Amino acid sequence: MIPLSYYLILSGVLFAIGMAGVLLRRNAVAVLLSVEIMLNSANLNLVAFSRYIAPEQASGQMFALFVMAIGAAEVAVGLALILMIYRNMQSVNLDQFNIFKW
Repeated sequence: MIPLSYYLILSGVLFAIGMAGVLLRRNAVAVLLSVEIMLNSANLNLVAFSRYIAPEQASGQMFALFVMAIGAAEVAVGLALILMIYRNMQSVNLDQFNIFKW
């Protein structure tokens, strides 16, 4: 059996990669993918803790499925916004987004 610490280390590395992508990337699609990596990191934590704390219950897996559904909705809305901004500005560079300012 793989120790819980391995899953937590992997989850921490995934979260760090996602956070670095959000902070360092200027492409809106890459930022959206980085947010999804961070959500998958949280899902890994949910499933790992559920497996090690209560192996006979599937509560962690159910929460992970709920987070996946929320992530899918977030991606759908985010890609729709990015597509509309691209149609108007011909770019998805986050530095050029000033249409949301008053």
